[in-house]
Amino acid sequence: MDVLLAEPTGQTLEQVGHLGIAFVLSALMGLERELRQKAAGLRTLTIVGFASALFMVISEAEFGDSRVAAQVVSGLGFIGGGLIFVRRDAVRGLTTAAVVWLTAAIGMAAGAGLWMFAVVAVAAHFVVSYGFTPLARRLTGRVERVHALVLTYRDGEGVLRRALAECTQRGFRVRDIATTAEDLGGPAAPGGRQATVRISVEGTGSPTELAAWLSDIDGVLAITAGASDEQAD
Repeated sequence: MDVLLAEPTGQTLEQVGHLGIAFVLSALMGLERELRQKAAGLRTLTIVGFASALFMVISEAEFGDSRVAAQVVSGLGFIGGGLIFVRRDAVRGLTTAAVVWLTAAIGMAAGAGLWMFAVVAVAAHFVVSYGFTPLARRLTGRVERVHALVLTYRDGEGVLRRALAECTQRGFRVRDIATTAEDLGGPAAPGGRQATVRISVEGTGSPTELAAWLSDIDGVLAITAGASDEQAD
């Protein structure tokens, strides 16, 4: 027993430090996505980055190479594929899947002791997230346009408030709201009421993508998007 305890196990405090760096950097990546209310947020990205670092440490400690860690990239395809989907002609989840992939690479770099590469990657991610959006708008010369959204939802559940907050978060300004209310009637919502709202929003984004985001809000029954009256030919 004493001989077994005395044998080296390949575990060092340096490797623990690598795991700690991966944990912190992955949490920073997740915090940015959490503040933007994305599907993969603080917990998901922290786990992805930390697990990737752990695979790297195990691979180097037990096998002396990256045979195990090399499979991490392939395994991430299942996570990324589950985050990307098409709805109403709008592709969603591409950026989130790319961030998951990047977070895994950051964790692997930290686990391999390449902490400077990991720090630079995190810094580059923040530059892309907060700097490239306004830059892309300037380079492409996007023009703000007014769009009309017709939203039908369950009344009395705070759905309209969440929808307006979503519009603002997506970079649109709400210009006008007109509402009417009527009974739902159907068996799906007995005794309830539905409201139909016509919202005029202004922004540079796609109204189709905005409608897709709003349709995911719990309580939204139907939504259509198009140009406002002041833009009609």
